[in-house]
Amino acid sequence: MTVRILQNPWRLLLAINAAVIVGVFLHKIQLPPYVPYIHLLVDYHFGFIKRALIGAIVALFTDKVPVWLVFALGGATWLATLGLYARLFQNTFGFSAKTLPLFVFIAGSPFFLKNFMHTLGHFDIYGCALAIILLLMPAGSLVFVAMAALFSIVLVLIHHIHLLMYVPTIITIVVIRHYLAYGCDRSNVVFGGVALAIVSALFFAAQFLGTMPVPEADFVAYLKSRMADPARIDLLQFAYIWYQPLAKEVADTWGRLPHNILGLPVFALLIWLHTPLWRFFAGLIGALASERHKRLVIAALVGISVAYLVMFAMVFDYSRWISNWAVCMFLILHAVKMLPAARETALIPAEDRKTNIFGLILTLIPRVGIIRPF
Repeated sequence: MTVRILQNPWRLLLAINAAVIVGVFLHKIQLPPYVPYIHLLVDYHFGFIKRALIGAIVALFTDKVPVWLVFALGGATWLATLGLYARLFQNTFGFSAKTLPLFVFIAGSPFFLKNFMHTLGHFDIYGCALAIILLLMPAGSLVFVAMAALFSIVLVLIHHIHLLMYVPTIITIVVIRHYLAYGCDRSNVVFGGVALAIVSALFFAAQFLGTMPVPEADFVAYLKSRMADPARIDLLQFAYIWYQPLAKEVADTWGRLPHNILGLPVFALLIWLHTPLWRFFAGLIGALASERHKRLVIAALVGISVAYLVMFAMVFDYSRWISNWAVCMFLILHAVKMLPAARETALIPAEDRKTNIFGLILTLIPRVGIIRPF
């Protein structure tokens, strides 16, 4: 019995992943939600500003924001993302003994759902959830392109850094699922170009025109008026980010670089532990029936990666950026599987000893972190 489990441990690894996620959640709810909570307080009371959409939506339902709402809203979003991804995996690969290793490597990756649990309340997961919805939607009409544009606008209003974090992945999904699958004509190319221009203009408006227009003391006083417990003034210590110019963010990032760059070998190791998954992904690309599709997919992966390199130079939450980059790779993997293939790609083997060891190690890693590894 023990030998069988060691040879084919994937059901056990799935159960362990579930237990690890519960543990991460129990740990997370004991920590003060500094950045996530303040985002629920900020709205458009003083006019158009960056990072205010979530708070504005919350303000439609309540005047006073309790701290527990961070975990309730974040937990609901996490569960919705889990359900969406399970549906996507079912549609793309199906659930069976043969596909279980693939599911464990993706869903059980410390880059993905476990790290989203650790960053509960942060805005990253919204990009992932909306990208998954686009992978599940019918893609044959301009409605699909319009929905992608709407989702991108929503993400930029949640936080403008989404233009680099998930909008390139959304663009790639649109190109693969709509333009490559159904062809390009003048109407859909022009529509897509206009949509991209609108999203880009909104980003620049948020980045350069979205600074808080009132003194910080007035801003903090307003935030306190929205708190269910105004005594928790410690949760307002990040109010300065609505005043901080891009140059200051870049300077802070480069100032921390000598220390934060020490985590790069750890990130490299974590990426290497996903080798069976990357081999499968490379096999999917190599099996595509069209050479043009192969080149475009590779170009898209390079473009997404370059966007993350730009983020690395601008903002120092390195563990989050690496984790979301990996999630984008996972989502593009699903999109590539939807393209016509010349042959079937062999799945991750279920009884390979080295693969099993990699799967076990990834399962036992609870999350990657926010700034530095772990």
